[in-house]
Amino acid sequence: MSTIRAFATRRPGATYLALTFAISWGGALLAIGGSGGMRGTTPTSDPRFVYALMAMLAGPTAAGILLTAVVHGRTGCHEFLSRLITWRVGAMWYAVVLLTAPVVMTATLFALSLGSSEFLPGIFASDQKAALLLVSLAVGLSAGVFEELGWTGFAIPTLRRRYGVPATGFIVGIWWSTWHLLPNVWASRAASGELAVSVFLAATGIGLFVGYLTAYRVLMVWVYDRTRSLVVSMLMHASFTASLLILNPVGISGAHLLSYSFALAIAVWVVVGAVVLASGRHLSRPSLRRRMA
Repeated sequence: MSTIRAFATRRPGATYLALTFAISWGGALLAIGGSGGMRGTTPTSDPRFVYALMAMLAGPTAAGILLTAVVHGRTGCHEFLSRLITWRVGAMWYAVVLLTAPVVMTATLFALSLGSSEFLPGIFASDQKAALLLVSLAVGLSAGVFEELGWTGFAIPTLRRRYGVPATGFIVGIWWSTWHLLPNVWASRAASGELAVSVFLAATGIGLFVGYLTAYRVLMVWVYDRTRSLVVSMLMHASFTASLLILNPVGISGAHLLSYSFALAIAVWVVVGAVVLASGRHLSRPSLRRRMA
């Protein structure tokens, strides 16, 4: 146990990633039944998806809480709880965390819809708008709460001691995107549409580095750096996930899906650029706080 603790203390970031992926991907693959169990199905139509989702969410949660206790001890746990219950951050920040995702996504889709009706936001075409809203909000809140206990609860404060906001967001964003790769592979047969699955997956791989998840994570690190609130980070994540589910065009796939994904990435990176330019050089400095908060 002392050896494990010594390694986790010496390499907290690597330990967090290894533990998160082992729990999330290992549990999800057990629920799916191995890579062969993905063939011919999609996550949303397969009853195994619920169990795979539970395993995926367990990874960041378990890793974040466990490593906080192992690496930082009782003091770290108290600071973790303090950040979890910090909610008085000002109305402006709540507007940022709740509105950024839906506004950027809606603007992107409406711009694309000028050229094709395939990009009409899903909520407008849905026959069950209330159900779509409720399910999307429930999934968004679940993802926001359980994922951010690890990504923002442990990984981001750890990296901020060495890197500035943009670098921390970019590093965590790439790993966060990679963490989502398993369900993307599962859905690739249906999502690829008229494209070859290999082409679709290659484009998805490129998106891991320049995609909207990586860009959005930079914004999340910026907001967390200003608020030091885990609950605010959870809400920002929840807004993003729920907005994707609510606004994604019905049945979008293939070239249209890739076009939307890359257009959304460009839009979010533009917002990131604006934030970096407006915030000045201090964003590139590591955090001076030695403790987790």
